[in-house]
Amino acid sequence: MIIASRIESIGIIIASLAIGLISFYVLSDLPKKQKKKLMEELTSLLINFIIFIWVGKILLNISLFIQDPLAVLAYPGDSGAFYLAVLFTAISVIYKTLRKSFNIPVFAETFLHVFLVASFFYEFIQMILGDHTYSFGYMVVLAMLLILFFVMRGRISLFVLLITILAGWVAGVLVLSMIQPFVTVFGYIVAPWFIGLFFIGCLLIIIFSKRKRD
Repeated sequence: MIIASRIESIGIIIASLAIGLISFYVLSDLPKKQKKKLMEELTSLLINFIIFIWVGKILLNISLFIQDPLAVLAYPGDSGAFYLAVLFTAISVIYKTLRKSFNIPVFAETFLHVFLVASFFYEFIQMILGDHTYSFGYMVVLAMLLILFFVMRGRISLFVLLITILAGWVAGVLVLSMIQPFVTVFGYIVAPWFIGLFFIGCLLIIIFSKRKRD
């Protein structure tokens, strides 16, 4: 039952990400060639993120994995595995920035577009099909950020746009965490301390990338 439920959740995540990618391809003003390249880079990042979740799940249950690998691999990872996956992904992004002149601001804009759209549709589907009561509050936050993102895009600098949307998302999730028992991102519960560290980490990466390009 747990495995079947998780397979369904994974299917919803994939469908939501597909909608996010399609919306980026249709709505972005970037040249078609650049859009395809960014979509390929983002897809690669998402695949690596999934692999990192599996790695994190194994690392957090290494003793059990040695004794019974299927007991670990057959069940979905928890928030700890999600946190480790975020950390490993951040390290890989920093590495690409240092070694391959990775364009963080443009990629971050692409990521925000896909993430916000995909997250909104994921929570909408979960609320409709799964009757998830706490999805509504997060949907409201995402809807406000999407409106802000599309209204401000092209009217202010990319750096200011990224900081504004990032700060808005963090503030929204923190407020929800104070009025709800928990907040989830694609089904993973996120703690306030993680949100704070995530904001600081993203802010440092964006500032570092800006200074490097300047």
